[in-house]
Amino acid sequence: MSMASAEISPTVVDRVPLRIRLANRGLDGVTLLVVPAALCVVLLFVYPFLYGLFLSFNPREGSLFANYAKFFADAFLYETIAKTLWLALPVTLLNILISVPIAMRVRLIRRQKLLTTILILPITLGTVLVAEGLLNYLGPQGWLNRTLIFVSLIDSPIRLVHNYWGVFLSLVITGFPFTFLLTLSYITGIDPSLEQAAATLGANARQRFARLFLPLLASGLAITFCLSFVQAFSVFPSAVLLGAPAGSTRVISIAAYEAAFEQYDYSLASAIAMIMAAVQLVVVVVVLTGRGFLYRGATTGGKG
Repeated sequence: MSMASAEISPTVVDRVPLRIRLANRGLDGVTLLVVPAALCVVLLFVYPFLYGLFLSFNPREGSLFANYAKFFADAFLYETIAKTLWLALPVTLLNILISVPIAMRVRLIRRQKLLTTILILPITLGTVLVAEGLLNYLGPQGWLNRTLIFVSLIDSPIRLVHNYWGVFLSLVITGFPFTFLLTLSYITGIDPSLEQAAATLGANARQRFARLFLPLLASGLAITFCLSFVQAFSVFPSAVLLGAPAGSTRVISIAAYEAAFEQYDYSLASAIAMIMAAVQLVVVVVVLTGRGFLYRGATTGGKG
């Protein structure tokens, strides 16, 4: 009997439709919807990255690592890493420090959607428009300096553009909406009953934030920091329009641009881009690893 079953089982399997056999292996119609998105990721991100990595190891002259050796041998090039970090890290920290208290307050008000829309409005303007606005507002003949001189608070214009602070303010304005939205989503995900229970036990507002909200937000804030940092680290238009591209705000993206479109050395530009990606990866890994020292436990907000 068992031998007969063994003989007919292949026939039975062959009669099962291919669609059902694929579904049993997890390849149903819903799963196949991921294929277009996966192709977009491969074509728009994976392939360009691999091509740039390959190109970086094909220098105009010299050995395999000639481009990387040239970058770290030239202080005018490798100092761009520190200059970019000096912009991106403080901007990211400041945006998070501003976003947390504002998000804590916004979650309690009635017209949350209206206020949120107002706060994220700068994200619709774009980097170039924000830079042009800051030039008109903070420039030597801008409204701010004219007002301060008119009320006799200063005698000469304050230099707030074409230096470090002009780029810093631009990154804060353009990066805050993104950071705020992420922070608000994590804060509103915390079950309000947890805060009510802590208040019932006698915890004041500071204690509730330090012992309840902060541990639950640690994972989310780490991810927010990483995403905001990557956005700030890739600064380019602000550094050119509001900064000093040959001085204090000569960021690494400017070095890559000059190598590609002024020196026409695409191999060196690709190497600089790879170094840029490596620096970002190191910071992201450090932050995601360090979040475990702040809180070890569940990372959910307590809902459900």
